[in-house]
Amino acid sequence: MHYLVNWSRSNEMLINYTKTNEMILGSAKSNSPPTLLIEGQKIDRVSSFKLLGVHISDDFFLWENHINAVCSKASSRLYFLKQLKRAGVSSDDLLYFYTVVIRPVFEYACVVWHHNLTASQSDKLDSLQKRALRIIHGDFAVGKSYEFLTSFLKIEPLFERRTTIGKTFCKKNMPRVQLSKLPTPR
Repeated sequence: MHYLVNWSRSNEMLINYTKTNEMILGSAKSNSPPTLLIEGQKIDRVSSFKLLGVHISDDFFLWENHINAVCSKASSRLYFLKQLKRAGVSSDDLLYFYTVVIRPVFEYACVVWHHNLTASQSDKLDSLQKRALRIIHGDFAVGKSYEFLTSFLKIEPLFERRTTIGKTFCKKNMPRVQLSKLPTPR
């Protein structure tokens, strides 16, 4: 801990103890170490926190808190979509509003969490997109399947969009490694 304190001082960074939290990940939770103290200040231990808009919890690969937060945020924006529909905004403009204001909520930082979602979590997100499409297209959308609506409107299901975003991210940011040139294990 002294290293952390010394580093922060030498870099002229003050530690705000009221905003500093500790989280224990993985199997270390069961052998819970004593409370962390830095310069005599007790650091709060948390089981989840929000970092750059992503809700991270100590179970780390179970994203229930994050998905609930995303759904809540998207639902509140769907309210505005309904209000625009009631005001007589065209379907094309409503669809534009959806793709610019609401859909990014479903995709933000998805390269971090998408591949660890359960099927029910993914379905929960897609159900909100389906709800948006029904708001936008009203009577036309009644009784139509989600697959039909996304195909007809040329909108990818959210699962497919997040997968594409993840693949694109990896292609751009991961160096190409030829497996045949890797050293063989001994």
